[in-house]
Amino acid sequence: MTGRIGWAGLPAQVRAGIEGILGDAVVAAASQPGGFSPGSADRVRLASGRTAFVKAVSADVNTTSAALHRREAGIAAALPDGLPVPAFLGSYDDGTWVALAFTDVDGRHPAEPWVDAELQHVLDTLDRMGRVSLQGSPALPRCEDSLRGAFQGWEKLRKRPLDGLDPWASDSLDTLAGLAQRGLAAVAGTSLVHGDLRTDNILLTGDGAVLVDWPWACTGAPWVDALGVLVNVTSLDPAANPELPLAHHPVFAGVPAGDVDGVLAGYAGYFMDMSRRPEPPGIPALRAFQRKQAEALIAWLRQRLPHTDALTGT
Repeated sequence: MTGRIGWAGLPAQVRAGIEGILGDAVVAAASQPGGFSPGSADRVRLASGRTAFVKAVSADVNTTSAALHRREAGIAAALPDGLPVPAFLGSYDDGTWVALAFTDVDGRHPAEPWVDAELQHVLDTLDRMGRVSLQGSPALPRCEDSLRGAFQGWEKLRKRPLDGLDPWASDSLDTLAGLAQRGLAAVAGTSLVHGDLRTDNILLTGDGAVLVDWPWACTGAPWVDALGVLVNVTSLDPAANPELPLAHHPVFAGVPAGDVDGVLAGYAGYFMDMSRRPEPPGIPALRAFQRKQAEALIAWLRQRLPHTDALTGT
C-alpha cells in the first residue's frame, strides 16, 4: 500500500539499537508488503539463526506514525499472555526514530478478496478473543471514548457538504448521524478490541489467526473486530455478502441489528469525512483507501436501511 524503506535503509544507530534489543546481529532482512506506515517492516534473520519482525519509522517523515509506534509499544507490553498476538521483544526510541521488535510469525495474510474458509478461521479466532475480559485494565482506553470524535463524521458532512457524496447518503444525513451515536454506545464493553483489522493486520498460521499492529487497541464489545473484518470483506469485493456470516457466526449472536447499523454508520461517516482531507506525509494512498471503505459501507447500509423514512419517522 505504501513504498517503504528496508532494514538497510535505517540509520546505523537505529539498526544497532534494534540489535541490542534482539541480543544478536541481523544478517538478513526481507521487507514485508502491506499497511500504511511510511517506515520499515522487515522479517529479520539473526546470526544465531533466530528470526524476528522489526518495524521502524521516523517522525521526520510522519509524526503521527511515530506516535502510533510509541502507543503500540505501550499496548504490546501490557497485553496479557494467551492472546493471538506476537510476543513483544522491546522498542527503540531516540526521539525521532521509533522501532518495535516482535517474535516472527510464520504465517500469511488472508487472500484478497476473502475466501469463506479463511474468513471463518478469523471469525473463530475473534470469537475466542472476545471472551477474554480486560475489565479494569489501566493500559487501554474504552472504545466509545476512542471513537467519540470519529463517529461524528456525518455531523461534519452535514455542516460542510461533500461534492459527489452518494445521493442516498446525502438524503439520509440526519438518520446516519443518529445511527452513529447509537453505534458509539454499542461498542462499549470489556473485551479486547484490535480496532483496525483488515487482511494486512492478520496472519494465518497452522495454529490459528494471529493479529498484528495494535496501536488502536481498546476495550469494547466482543463483536466489534469481527464486524470490522466484514467491512474489509465487502470493501475488497462489492459482490460479497457479509450478511451471511453476520447472521450465522456465533461471534455476532444476540447483537441487535440496530447496533450493527450504528457501528457501520459511524465508520462510514468517519471514512468519508477523512477521505476529503489532504494526503498525510509519506502515505499517498490513505485517502483513496478511506474513500473506498466509505463507499463500501454506504452501499451495505443502503441495503440494510432501504426505507430511511421508517427510521426518521417521516
